[in-house]
Amino acid sequence: MTAVPVWRKRNRREALTVWLGWIAGILLFAWSWKAVSDATMWVFVADAHIQAADMLSRMVPPRWSYMERLWRPLWDTLNIATLGTLLGLAIAVPVAFLAARNTTPSRAFARPLALLIIVSSRSINSLIWAMLLVTVLGPGMLAGIVAIALRSIGFIGKLLYEAIEEIDPTQVEAIQATGASRLQVLTHAIAPQVMPALAGISVYRWDINIRESTVLGLVGAGGIGLQLMASVNVLAWPQVTMIFIAILATVVASEWLSAKVRHAII
Repeated sequence: MTAVPVWRKRNRREALTVWLGWIAGILLFAWSWKAVSDATMWVFVADAHIQAADMLSRMVPPRWSYMERLWRPLWDTLNIATLGTLLGLAIAVPVAFLAARNTTPSRAFARPLALLIIVSSRSINSLIWAMLLVTVLGPGMLAGIVAIALRSIGFIGKLLYEAIEEIDPTQVEAIQATGASRLQVLTHAIAPQVMPALAGISVYRWDINIRESTVLGLVGAGGIGLQLMASVNVLAWPQVTMIFIAILATVVASEWLSAKVRHAII
C-alpha cells in the first residue's frame, strides 16, 4: 500500500535554518539590550516622566509674539534647502549617468568612481557634513547649503542611475539605428524617459532637505536652528514651542506643495 505523502512547508534543513535564525536573532537582541542597559543610568529614566511633564508645563503657552523674529530664519532655512537641492542636483545628474551601466563611458573606472561618490554622500548625514563645513567655511548659510548639497548627491544619484538603467532599450536602439551620435542618443532617447523620474526625485529630495535644514543651525550652519539653539541655551521654553510650531507648519506646507508638484509632473 502506497504511503500518502505529507505536505510540509519546509524540509528538515530549511526548518533547522529558520530556527537557528530565530535563535541567533534572540541572542543578538539580548546582547544589544545588555549593552544598552549597562550604558544607561536608570535612576534618570525612573523620573523621566516627571521631568518631561515639568518641561511641557514650561513650554505652554507658546510665546506667539516671538514669531516676528522667526520669519527671516524660516526664509533662510527655505533658501538653504532650495539652493542645496539645486547644487546637489547639478552634481548628481552627471554622476548618475556615469554610474548607470547603460550610459557610463567606462565600467572599469568611471562607474566605480561614480558609485564611490554616491555611497560616500549617502554614508554621512547632513548634520555631520555641516559640522565639518562650518569648520572649513565658517558659520553661516553657505556651510548649510553645501552640506545639503553633499547629502543630496547620493540620494538623487542613486535613484536616478537606477531609473536610467530601467529605461526602455528599444527607444535607444531606434535612435542609434538612424546613425545618431552618442550625445543625440542621450538627449533624444534616454533623457526623455528619465525626466519624469528626475523631476519626482528632485521635488522629493527638496521636501526632505527642508526638514534637514531646520536642524543645521544647531551646529552653526544657519537657518531656524540657530534660533532654536539660542532659545534652548537660555531655557526659553515658550520660544522653543513657537519654533517647533513654525517648523511643523513649514514642513506640512512643503509636504503639501511637493505632493502637488509630484502629482502634476508624474
